[in-house]
Amino acid sequence: MRKFLVTFHKTLPDDTGHEHRVLQRQAVVSARSEVSASYEAKAMLCKAAGVADWRLRADTCEVVELALQMA
Repeated sequence: MRKFLVTFHKTLPDDTGHEHRVLQRQAVVSARSEVSASYEAKAMLCKAAGVADWRLRADTCEVVELALQMA
C-alpha cells in the first residue's frame, strides 16, 4: 500500500480582520489511493474531535503521496 500525508486546515480571521490558514491536524495514512486516504483521514479527524462531520473542524483537506525512501 502507498502512504499519504493528509493535512487539514481552517481559515480563521485574526483581530485585525486578516484571514490565516491554521493547521488543524495531519495524519500519515496507508491506503490504495488518494481518495481512500482522504476518507480514512476524515474519519480519524471526526473520531478524534468527536464530531459527525470533518468540516466542523477544517475547511480544506489536502492529500499528498509520500515518496518511497530509497535504501
